[in-house]
Amino acid sequence: MTAIKSELDVLYNSDEGLKADVYYDADLEDYAGAVIDIHGGGWFRGDKAKDADWAQRLAGEGYYVFVPNYRYAPAAHFPAPLNDMEALYYWLTTSDYPFDHDHIGVVGSSAGGNMAVEMGIRYGLPVVSLSGILDIDHWLADHQDVVPQEGDTSQFNSTASSDINQTGANDAFYKWFVLNYFDDKTTEFESGTPYHRVSDKTGPMYLANSMNEFVPTSGVFQLAQTLVDHGIPVTTRFLTGTRHAKGYLDDVYDETVLFLRQTM
Repeated sequence: MTAIKSELDVLYNSDEGLKADVYYDADLEDYAGAVIDIHGGGWFRGDKAKDADWAQRLAGEGYYVFVPNYRYAPAAHFPAPLNDMEALYYWLTTSDYPFDHDHIGVVGSSAGGNMAVEMGIRYGLPVVSLSGILDIDHWLADHQDVVPQEGDTSQFNSTASSDINQTGANDAFYKWFVLNYFDDKTTEFESGTPYHRVSDKTGPMYLANSMNEFVPTSGVFQLAQTLVDHGIPVTTRFLTGTRHAKGYLDDVYDETVLFLRQTM
C-alpha cells in the first residue's frame, strides 16, 4: 500500500508568512517530478487543506506535490496571488526536495485554475485547469447590466471544495468575486485576463469546464483558440451538468494524470 507522507505548513515566503503543504510517497526513491496544486475559492476564501485529497492522489502517482496558501481579498487583490506563486516557483526550483527540478507541472481549480494557467504562461509549465476563471475582460464588458452580488458564502469556509457552487449559472456571484479580485479597478481587467499574454513559450494545457456551471465556458474556448494560434498543445473537456471544478475531478482524473505524464 502506498505510504503518502505529508509535511504541513512549510514556509515558502517569509516576507508574507506564506506556507505550503507537501505530499509525497515515502517508499519511492525516484519521483516523476513535482506538481503545484493551487486551491480555489474566488480569491476571497479557501485554504490549502481543502486540496489535500487531490494532492494525496497525485502523490500516489509518483509526484512530489506542493499545495500553497496565498493572499486573497480583502487583504490583497490582483496581482498579489500571482506574485505569491512567483515566490513559490522560485522557492521550489531552488529547493533541495528530491525531484527532477526540470519536471514541474501545475494544477488548479476555479480561481486556482486561473492561477495555474498564469504559471503556464509565465514559466512554460504544463497546466491542468478545472473550471478556471479565464474569461474576465470580455465577459465583464458583455455583462454590464448584471448586478454583482455575493450572496451567502459564509458556509463555504467549512464546505468541501467538491461541493461548492454545484447549482449552475450565477452571473451575479461570478461578477461579484471577479470585481472583488480586482478591487473594482477596471484598468486591470485586460492584464488580468490570461489569454492576452499567451506566447510561443506557454506550456501545454488541459482545460475542463462543465457546460452549465457558474463559470462560463467562453473562457475555455477563447484560451484554447489562442493556444492553437501559437502552436501550443491544448486538450479541452466539457462535461454535462452543473458541477464545478473538483466536483467532476473523478471524471477527468485519469485523463489529467495521462496529460501530466505526457507533458512533464
